[in-house]
Amino acid sequence: MISAVVRTTHKRGFTPEGLEAQAAERIVSASNSTHPAIRGQAIAYKAGIEKLLVEYMKQAVRSDRTTVYNALHDAGQPELAKLIKDL
Repeated sequence: MISAVVRTTHKRGFTPEGLEAQAAERIVSASNSTHPAIRGQAIAYKAGIEKLLVEYMKQAVRSDRTTVYNALHDAGQPELAKLIKDL
């Protein structure tokens, strides 16, 4: 069975915290019929994966903003570059 889930935001993109659960769900899952001990381990592992994903997604956002800042600054737009940097 194929199911679809639609997630939206209003006047912004998704935050790392908003994406981590979606990504972790795709990486780690355990069915309801899984042995309780194994299911518990999977849930604990998924929680660790979620924390790691948020950390790296935040780092990716900072890195991308640095790239955009430098491109704008090099293009002679220091005021716009500062606005990006201050986000």
